[in-house]
Amino acid sequence: MALQNIYLDHAATTPMLPSAREAWLDGAAIWANPSSPHAPGRAARAALEDARARVKAALGWQGEVIFTSGASEALALGLGRAKAEQRFVSAVEHDAVFRAAPDANVIPMRDGEVDAEALGAALSEGGRAVVAVQSINSEAGTVLLPFARNLLAEQVRESGGLFLADCSQSAGKVALPDADMLVLSAHKLGGPIGVGALLVRDFAMIEPTGGQERGYRAGTENLPGALGFAAALEAGGIESWATSAEQRFDFRNRLQLHGEVIQPGVQCSHIFAVAAPKISATAMLIRMDAKGFAISAGSACSSGTLKQSRVLQGFGIDPETAKRTVRVSLGWNTTPAELDGFADAWAEVNA
Repeated sequence: MALQNIYLDHAATTPMLPSAREAWLDGAAIWANPSSPHAPGRAARAALEDARARVKAALGWQGEVIFTSGASEALALGLGRAKAEQRFVSAVEHDAVFRAAPDANVIPMRDGEVDAEALGAALSEGGRAVVAVQSINSEAGTVLLPFARNLLAEQVRESGGLFLADCSQSAGKVALPDADMLVLSAHKLGGPIGVGALLVRDFAMIEPTGGQERGYRAGTENLPGALGFAAALEAGGIESWATSAEQRFDFRNRLQLHGEVIQPGVQCSHIFAVAAPKISATAMLIRMDAKGFAISAGSACSSGTLKQSRVLQGFGIDPETAKRTVRVSLGWNTTPAELDGFADAWAEVNA
């Protein structure tokens, strides 16, 4: 008998960690506006700055932290306000990147990696550029940026440009990649919804907008969210999860027995795109939901549409395979028993 109510859509959003929930609730008691000059406001400001310092410490970040309402706003701020004349993005970025930079030049992929030769040709055309690349792809789980030396960032800097890494699916799980700006989302790593951050090496890289956050973001700061965000980062990375990397990759291999795991390049251990042999992604979602398993097709922002996945197309996955591809993503509270239950259900449906 299949396990019931098993959530395997953590790349869309993941449950709050207990420590993050506690910090979030504590922050709700500090009700004053951090920008107010009176004593309650000053107390709120002190708590906000403490959260900022804790986020930096947890990430090992030496630059600046601008709290935002989430990754989408951080992308809009980083790409929209960067002191650059050109915008370049990889072909497999999240839709929020294309909304933030609708006129950006798209850099193609080659063998699961950003085509460095094509990027170099684009950078040589002149004008300072900001280049955006995901750290871990949100649909296929492909590792686009290494966690040590980042050759793409070096290539961009040599041209005088800025490198932006969307770390929505990697922050709080693995070490940050080398970048000038990094985008984070708290609710992807066990923090609360409604808060994220843009990490900037130097404020001089972006134009100020006025308002709060040292003049780089307007709107009253989400103090409870910032405190919950900090607590989630302090809870530990993927090594503290209920499953090991070996168990997660064994799970992937079991899905491969009754389908095709999409692996355009180096793969992370918590996001898997897998194509059913015959059943469409839409039908697979319905069948697995009936069995008590929550998965998705593509990112949460686009899975409600019937359009072909732009990301899978960017990776060179043929349209017929893409139509049968679903995403299974794991989180901090996913258990080995839940992985076993889903693997059994997957085998049964695709027998």
